[in-house]
Amino acid sequence: MSDFLSAAGWGAARREALAGDASARRYTRLFLDGQTAILMQDPEGDVALFARLARHLCGMGLSAPRILSEDTANGLLLIEDLGDDLVARLAETPTTERDLYLLATDVLIDLHRHPAAPDLPIATPDHLAQQIDLAFIHYTQAPEALPRAIAAFHPLLEAHAQPAEVMVLRDYHAENILFLPDRAGTARAGLLDFQDALLGHRAYDLVSLVQDARRDVREDTAEVCIAHYCTATGHAETPFRASLAVLGAQRNLRILGVFARLAATRGKPHYIDLIPRVWAHLQNDLAHPLLAPVKEVLDTALPAPSPDHLTRLKSPCPTP
Repeated sequence: MSDFLSAAGWGAARREALAGDASARRYTRLFLDGQTAILMQDPEGDVALFARLARHLCGMGLSAPRILSEDTANGLLLIEDLGDDLVARLAETPTTERDLYLLATDVLIDLHRHPAAPDLPIATPDHLAQQIDLAFIHYTQAPEALPRAIAAFHPLLEAHAQPAEVMVLRDYHAENILFLPDRAGTARAGLLDFQDALLGHRAYDLVSLVQDARRDVREDTAEVCIAHYCTATGHAETPFRASLAVLGAQRNLRILGVFARLAATRGKPHYIDLIPRVWAHLQNDLAHPLLAPVKEVLDTALPAPSPDHLTRLKSPCPTP
């Protein structure tokens, strides 16, 4: 790493570790001669993919971090420092939240008007249906219910979540979006954590934004963002909301499993504290009439996040 930084001209920089995310990636802010940059270390991931997608997003005028230097063989990137003004920290009042979330929605509108990055994995109905398995392995040990849940989900995904020709950032929420007030238009939103991008349905990132696992989004903010997206793109609200409900249920069910797995296998029990919010989002999605077959399966297979169940999930070896 020292050789990499020296070759990039940042060998003498002061280093300050930054908080990580749910992955194994590590981030360090570098300070040198009044300037800053971010060192990203991801030995388990594909930093070449991150760099390629960052350049693609920058090429359409969006604010992904510029790539300053890269060593893909060792999982090292030196990237532009977009600051610390996360939307999650700034959206403190109803008006501010609405404005920032509308900006984030405009980013999706802009993103979906451009061709997707080439060679992305495709979020097919089969792929999405299989991804719910983690909830039946880690949130509750009920693998026998998984085939029934997949069978109930699959026709809904076939009908309402066929992959469109849009790039799905996949983990699009307020802790992965920075506010950059000195820029203009959709470039005012700094984009992070897009290396798991897919070719998928245009509703996926919007439901990720308004059904945030980490913070409560006001209902009126969510509603105005959905309406704004539909008006700007010409999509009828009724079928689009059906897609939001189907993809929201799939996503939130998967997140239940991901958070439980992070506690059990990565020693990150604090993710369990987010599960009640995710559960509430899931129940809201399951209230859509289309999802009645899925709800019937999940009502018998998944326990509600009671205090006792959450405590068990926080233990190193959770049991049902």
